[in-house]
Amino acid sequence: MNKTKQLRSVLFDLDGTLLDTAPDLAAALNHVLAVNGREALPFETIRPWVSHGGLVLIKKGFNIDQDASEFDDLRQQLLHYYYNNLSVHTRLFPGMGEVLNKLEKAGIKWGVVTNKPGWLTNPLLKELELDERSSCIISGDTLKERKPHPLPLQHACELIGCDVTESLYIGDAQRDIEAGINANMPTLVALFGYISDLDYPQDWGADAMIDAPSDIINWVYQHYDCEALN
Repeated sequence: MNKTKQLRSVLFDLDGTLLDTAPDLAAALNHVLAVNGREALPFETIRPWVSHGGLVLIKKGFNIDQDASEFDDLRQQLLHYYYNNLSVHTRLFPGMGEVLNKLEKAGIKWGVVTNKPGWLTNPLLKELELDERSSCIISGDTLKERKPHPLPLQHACELIGCDVTESLYIGDAQRDIEAGINANMPTLVALFGYISDLDYPQDWGADAMIDAPSDIINWVYQHYDCEALN
């Protein structure tokens, strides 16, 4: 990648990339397990499931398929509890606040592209006072397509006013990297996110893998003409 290339925006997946939402989602699942007479699960067991949403949390938490008669009711219990406890423990990943500050100071816009539905995404970002800082918020139900389709990333760039090649997408799931590749956008894998032992991020085709949010600034500085980030 030519270092004379300009970077105009950085787009983030939400759960497991921008925000550490696992504590609140794990609490929601364990609440539903408890009220249905099940034992709570260890946080370490639940954490890798979080990026895949409520469907997977219920499937794995209760060890049932989606066609089970009780599935929809359990999922609604989970969503109801989570909606009312969105930001009890959820925070930016350590170091991510400094990343956002540096991007803003350098005039590089940032936004969110997630498969999380808007009725959860928007209030969560508002509660954490990130909604007005973000240049765009694309949720899983904003458009007719969602990741790994490229449309959400393309739409985000349209809203920001930049080309996909002038943006960077960071995520912790294979569909995130596939969406970026499908959109012809550079991608980074957030290894600090919700990646399980069954995932092989080295095979996803991303431009790089990062161990911590601070690596974002280092990678951008190495690959783009972004002296203001120094």
